[in-house]
Amino acid sequence: MDGIIIVDKPRGWTSHDVVNKMRRFAGTRKVGHLGTLDPAATGVLPLVIGRATRLAQFYTRNDKIYEGVIHFGHSTDSYDDDGAPTSPEVSVTLDRAIVDAALDRSRGEFAQIPPPVSAKKIGGTPAYELVRKQQPVDLKAVQIHVYDLDILSMSGCEATVHVHCSAGTYLRSIAHDAGQAIGCGAYLKNLRRIASGDFKIDSARTLEQLAALSEEGGLAQALVPAAQLLPEFPAEMVDAITAGQIRNGRDFRVSPFRPHTGTRFVKALNSEGDLIAIGEARLPHLYHPVLVL
Repeated sequence: MDGIIIVDKPRGWTSHDVVNKMRRFAGTRKVGHLGTLDPAATGVLPLVIGRATRLAQFYTRNDKIYEGVIHFGHSTDSYDDDGAPTSPEVSVTLDRAIVDAALDRSRGEFAQIPPPVSAKKIGGTPAYELVRKQQPVDLKAVQIHVYDLDILSMSGCEATVHVHCSAGTYLRSIAHDAGQAIGCGAYLKNLRRIASGDFKIDSARTLEQLAALSEEGGLAQALVPAAQLLPEFPAEMVDAITAGQIRNGRDFRVSPFRPHTGTRFVKALNSEGDLIAIGEARLPHLYHPVLVL
């Protein structure tokens, strides 16, 4: 069991809750996730399993795609519907042009201040813990990129949006800022991640489906094998002798006739097609194993 399983995270579960559940399903402690989802959010949560956990370092900056519902009329301290109101409820009749103009400040590349109720750390302490203790929270802005932010539909005081953004983007802050711009307050009512890098919701499995597969001994059916991960890295087949040398940390050569000559990273696969290492270019056609599974 070395690879990734894409989970459709349910509402109310933390990402760590899902990791613990998968550890029981897979019978191993070697399980991690590729990007936290808030407990109130649902959708794509890729879990790395077994030796593939070592590949997580190559997924830290994956783009994300979300669909969310912004409720206009008041704001909350957490910027979502789990928080306490921080402004009085007002009656709102939304105008698409006005909402789109308010969202425009959250398009493109800009510095975003994370919500105070977040896992961002201040002096080693998560911000949400300081909020619970009623201590001041001063979070620094983080540079992010929102590539697309489109209104899918509007109904009453709510707008459904589609967002393609860089890692580290908080949709809760986008909702809050839109409410501030209009002057009525707003918060993120629902959030669903439909893609994280190459991992899409169409390939995700619910915890109930994964539990059934685990009971039947068929959990491997949901696994994306390690060799299929990082498709942007060209694959290089190596013989048994070279595979042994790679496992000892020695450099390995690739064919000069391959079209990927000059690529920074390659995947070294053994004769069975299993991923054994990620190599980084040192010289033309010569790679050093920077990660060995």
